[in-house]
Amino acid sequence: MPHATSPGDWRIALVGYGEVGRILAEDLRAQGVAVRAWDIKLADDGAPARAMRAHAEANGVVLADSHVGAVSGAQLVVSAVTASQTLEVARACAPGLARGAWFLDFNSASPGAKRAAAEVVDGAGGRYVEGAVMTSVPPHRIRVPLLLGGAHAASLAPPLRELGFAAEFCSERIGVASATKMCRSIMIKGLEAMVIEAYTTARAYGVEEAVLASLAETFPGIDWEKQGAYFFSRVIQHGRRRAEEVREVAQTVREAGLEPWSADGTARRQDWVADLADNGLFGDRAAPRTDWRIEADRILAAIREPKT
Repeated sequence: MPHATSPGDWRIALVGYGEVGRILAEDLRAQGVAVRAWDIKLADDGAPARAMRAHAEANGVVLADSHVGAVSGAQLVVSAVTASQTLEVARACAPGLARGAWFLDFNSASPGAKRAAAEVVDGAGGRYVEGAVMTSVPPHRIRVPLLLGGAHAASLAPPLRELGFAAEFCSERIGVASATKMCRSIMIKGLEAMVIEAYTTARAYGVEEAVLASLAETFPGIDWEKQGAYFFSRVIQHGRRRAEEVREVAQTVREAGLEPWSADGTARRQDWVADLADNGLFGDRAAPRTDWRIEADRILAAIREPKT
């Protein structure tokens, strides 16, 4: 497949039109890139599907009616779905891939899942590249730090940078980039879960000020008050997706031969907060949160309610 020489020559398919997919769509469309998208939620007419359709219309994105319909004729496919769907999406897209099309796997999946997806894509005549997104997408948008891995990664890095991606070649071996991402997530997603658990427990005992002061003394480079509000906000908004990612983290740990005790606990805590959010405990999930105490008090009130 010929290499596009300018943004306007690109035909890009986004599989997954959630938060990440829509951000990429906005930044690519701003450069005149032709974007087609598909998301499994578009198969129904619920609120998420209506929001996707409205966003696509506002940004000039063409919505497909299937995985194959989205990727047909695309020079680059970006898979940005929930972690558990990494391999299934590769399988669903494979029949529609043009020979030589790049398939950039943005998903937070284990090295084993990435290798399996690579076999499917390369076997269908595509060029699989694993992408490890190394921090939260919204603050950076398309310029989020991105590690690329696989036999085709080095050739994809320059055109991605031309499109505005902060893409860096990592390794010719599939799994190196994702392992880097997964090991980082043990810490970051684990810290989110620990902060929610520690802060809420401290609030229950009325010792939160002393705890925050002690943390500030031990780790003076971190604003623990601000960090707490941010972590509560991110888990309330994205806890389900984070839990799914951390289950892939746990699988990464297992693939290394260790028992993922910490990762398993992190996934359970993230899921637990997502359950509370699903039940409406925190109101509008996307609302800005500047005081973690409000959310901790909501949690404490909920768990102290008498069971009927």
